Amino acid sequence: MTRPPIVSVPVDLAERSYNIHIGESLAAQLPLWLEQCLPKCRHAVLVVDANVEHIATDVANVLTDAGFRLTHIEVPSGEGSKSLGLLERMWERMLHDHTDRGSTVVAVGGGVVGDLAGFAAASFARGLPLIQVPTTLLSQVDSSVGGKTGINLPGAKNIVGAFWQPSLVVIDTQSLKSLPRREFVSGLAEVVKYGMILLPELFEYLERNAQNILAQDPATIAHIVAQSCLAKAQVVKLDERETTGLRAILNYGHTFAHALETTSGYGTLLHGEAVAIGMHMAGCLAAQLGRIDTELVARQRRLLELLELPTSFAAANPDELWRAMQHDKKVEHGKLRFILPDRMGHVELVAGIAREQAIAAMRA
Repeated sequence: MTRPPIVSVPVDLAERSYNIHIGESLAAQLPLWLEQCLPKCRHAVLVVDANVEHIATDVANVLTDAGFRLTHIEVPSGEGSKSLGLLERMWERMLHDHTDRGSTVVAVGGGVVGDLAGFAAASFARGLPLIQVPTTLLSQVDSSVGGKTGINLPGAKNIVGAFWQPSLVVIDTQSLKSLPRREFVSGLAEVVKYGMILLPELFEYLERNAQNILAQDPATIAHIVAQSCLAKAQVVKLDERETTGLRAILNYGHTFAHALETTSGYGTLLHGEAVAIGMHMAGCLAAQLGRIDTELVARQRRLLELLELPTSFAAANPDELWRAMQHDKKVEHGKLRFILPDRMGHVELVAGIAREQAIAAMRA
């Protein structure tokens, strides 16, 4: 099978610009790319998800062979690792190993490791360079790009964090082959999201190529990852720190999703599963408000289910979900705002949603 060519996607943010490299078997290229963006760096703090030690070993070997001193920090898998306690232990280890401004943090794993390592990089010594090596589909198409980092508090997801752009993102799509199928499928929710909020042609591509995607055809996977990264880079360029409201469109379905994750207990639902359910709820709310017709809601649901994603969660308690939503980062002056579509490929930030309307959408 022919290996897809390496695709490079630039994220244009003036002096914080960086490249996303997408391809297969990319570990060997990492020292060269590091030399290009961080020529003075000789120490790497390798923050690794416990489930991807085999991938991290390849990264560690090529960096060691290239003359880097390594600090290896293994992080338990799962959302529970995004905690203040684990972050403090990472800071202590970085201090003990003489981490300084000549060091870089390299995150190898999914979104949990990327968010945790990213916040450690943003906060230690008032900011260290960050390299993202995402190994899950969800992190490759979403969380590794754009600079959001953070940890959870018991009552709210991602509520403590910082905007901290990476210096480089290296996406090796071969790492997806080692994922459990449920985790791979979970990441597809974020790809569907890009189709709904920005790229109708991507949504149609997903509809036409669902079976190739589920079979992890290399060219098909490379295409949807690259398109997702291009979409996110476009939004981040226009609203890096969520000051204009544009970047909020990336949270389509996430108001419901984060509440689902919080109330069900972190880890009961995978993030992408919660996002899929949340997008269906958001679609139902938009239809209830007359923003879209029910056919678009049905079309979105068909695609989610075609990609083996859930669109409902029987254990959800609407009253608990509503209470959890009051801690959402899109609350402004006490008013909860939702990202809702008005057509395929376009969404808007909508305020003034009554509790009864939101709960009706949760039950749809």
